[in-house]
Amino acid sequence: MSDVTYYVAMPFLIDADGSTVAGAAEECQSSTAALRRAEALARGTGHIGAVAFSRSGDPMTGEFGDATLLRKFGNVPEDLATL
Repeated sequence: MSDVTYYVAMPFLIDADGSTVAGAAEECQSSTAALRRAEALARGTGHIGAVAFSRSGDPMTGEFGDATLLRKFGNVPEDLATL
C-alpha cells in the first residue's frame, strides 16, 4: 500500500497543575481544513493555542514519518517533538 497523509488539528490547554498539555487531536480532510480548525481551536474556551500538522506513512505497516508542522496558533510549546 502507498503512503497516506493525515492532517491534524490539536489544541493546547493548561491542566490543574498549571502545565501546558495537548488536547484531543482532530483529523481533518486537508491541510487547509487542519489550518482552519487549529485556528478555531486556539480561540476555544480553555485553550491557549493550537497546531496544525501532517503525518505521512503506511497504515498497513504502521510505519509513519515524523509530523510536519503546518502552523502554530496562540501560545504553543516550542518543543513539539511528541507530535
